[in-house]
Amino acid sequence: MRVLTYTSLFPNSHDPEHGVFVYQRMVHLAQRPLNTVQVVAPIPWAPPRISPARYRRTRSIPRKERVGGLSVLHPRYLLLPGLSMPMHGWFMFAGSRHLLRNLHAEQRFDVIDAHYVYPDGFAAMLAGKMLGLPVVVSARGTDVNLFPQFKLIRPMIRWTLRNAIGGIGVCTPLRDAMVDLGLSINRATVIGNGVDLQRFTPLPREHARKHLAIQPDARVLVGVGALIPRKGFHLLIRAFAALTREVPKATLYIVGEGIQRRELETLVRELRLSDKVFLPGKCPNEELRAWYSAADVSCLTSSREGWPNVLLESLACGTPVVATAVWGVPEVISSPMLGTLVQPSVPAIADGLKQALAACWDRDALVAHARSRTWRVVAAELEAFLEERLL
Repeated sequence: MRVLTYTSLFPNSHDPEHGVFVYQRMVHLAQRPLNTVQVVAPIPWAPPRISPARYRRTRSIPRKERVGGLSVLHPRYLLLPGLSMPMHGWFMFAGSRHLLRNLHAEQRFDVIDAHYVYPDGFAAMLAGKMLGLPVVVSARGTDVNLFPQFKLIRPMIRWTLRNAIGGIGVCTPLRDAMVDLGLSINRATVIGNGVDLQRFTPLPREHARKHLAIQPDARVLVGVGALIPRKGFHLLIRAFAALTREVPKATLYIVGEGIQRRELETLVRELRLSDKVFLPGKCPNEELRAWYSAADVSCLTSSREGWPNVLLESLACGTPVVATAVWGVPEVISSPMLGTLVQPSVPAIADGLKQALAACWDRDALVAHARSRTWRVVAAELEAFLEERLL
């Protein structure tokens, strides 16, 4: 199969962790016999006078680069921050249409594989119509659980899904949302994410804690993710405050960066937890195993998630999780032997943390479960679905 992957969710030299889950899925598909994968990952360009810093920084990304084992092309497209959301997909297509036409003339692709239904999937569908190529779209979360609420965007999402030969949700609720928006159930499937076993393997706890300067006798909780409201770290901190009354040696590390940092730091000070709650900042993906291995429990308290990679990553390091039972989370934590599912409220999270710290976990079983869901398994499922839809 000759696959053209079209997505803005892909690692690049500026941000090597951006969309790493898409990279993993596609590089492992390319490693299977008889498959080739070409990636087109558009980069937004905003006029200098109105360009936020995050867009200015992307200008140094080369037009062509190799990411791991894949060739990646980065066409530019116009973006007007705060103004162009309804035109986002059109601008993305306009910025890459000539490149896509030339690529198809050279490589004769069999299918376009698009990630994120809007704007990426919409732009890919316009390209598919232009080139006479079938398109498969993958939903990742916000693209089908939030964007359809916007009246100017919803019709474009519905058109994309009605015209796709296949749709992939990383969890069942996302697949069902795609069907509700117009994708035929016969063309829909669920393919969850996998785990990179080269990056995520257990480290001896004492070694991990020494490396991170964590007290060896602490009861350690770790949350990994962007510091944004939907990740629910404000709930986790309040729940942790309640926990410390019963577990005085408990400490909490929230590993990540984002717009909510100041708010969370203020909350920590207000609750007088500055000696127990720490925000060490963003950590490279390949270094996260030290945090998971150092922890007694890993925490995910989001209000919505697709297939959160942090869950399998934690399990692969032998660490159980406490997670809110939203969207795809119960599909990852499919047994109480893997972790504790809770409702997204402070009392429920506090109670779940207490239960998890008191439980006796079979860490070898956690690792074995995670290792059953490798990216090679994911690639095999993807290949089978693409072949079925192309018949």
